[in-house]
Amino acid sequence: MEFLNAVLEFEFLQHALVAGALAGIACGVVGSYVVVRRITYIAGAIAHCVLAGLGVGRWLQVVHGWPITPAQGAVVAAVAAALVIGLVSLHVREREDTIIGAVWAIGMAIGILFIAVTPGYHEDLMSYLFGNILLIGGGDLWMMAALDAVVLVLALGLYPQLEAVCFDEEFARLRGLNVEAYVLVLLVLTALTVVLLVSVVGIVLVIALLTLPAAIAGQFTATLRGMMALASLLAIAFTIAGLAVSYAPDLPAGATTIVIAGGAYLAVLALRRIAANFRS
Repeated sequence: MEFLNAVLEFEFLQHALVAGALAGIACGVVGSYVVVRRITYIAGAIAHCVLAGLGVGRWLQVVHGWPITPAQGAVVAAVAAALVIGLVSLHVREREDTIIGAVWAIGMAIGILFIAVTPGYHEDLMSYLFGNILLIGGGDLWMMAALDAVVLVLALGLYPQLEAVCFDEEFARLRGLNVEAYVLVLLVLTALTVVLLVSVVGIVLVIALLTLPAAIAGQFTATLRGMMALASLLAIAFTIAGLAVSYAPDLPAGATTIVIAGGAYLAVLALRRIAANFRS
């Protein structure tokens, strides 16, 4: 009741709930593609490259007076990282895990360096590491809504092609699909979703929120569409639960959200194992 009363009273909590809903929808849709395609670690590399965009964006803003925000820099860095990983892994004969690890580390390093050389105190940028959904303002919501719309239009508009690429790449090629192009589209969608989620749970924890709701949904649904719908509902529910549980004891909302999601995932696995043993 204390949390409900606070939501009715404080605008920043209302913004947080809207942000959680926007992020949760994209998270469920794109997270399902990520889980089925098994590209979780690519999402992790993209997430850590977001820090490079934040750092460069703030540096250009403060030092050179460019009309750019760190969040806009994050979008550019995430998309660039997705394209680099995709193009190199598709066209260069190199181990994919090596490319992912290199991009992951380089992105973080670039971000730290640019934050270090930018004058002033940048607590707001460092908060992106672990997220702070309570700091999201009205302008941030509009940007999140725009990203959400782009993600949903592409992810659902190209559903048959992306589904084919995720489940059976060879079959997709035989059907005449440009698999490489759709893989790049999927990575760009992942990048935009990562930017949405970074504000909610932070760079360090973004992989968990991107994959756990989809992993849970996959235990109960037989179709990709059903997985997307259930994963979106779960992501929104976990975010709201994280806000509610963390509010009174003043805990980090992002970390609380992930603990709840992780606990739910482990509980589902345990219950299904118990049920399987009981039936046998």
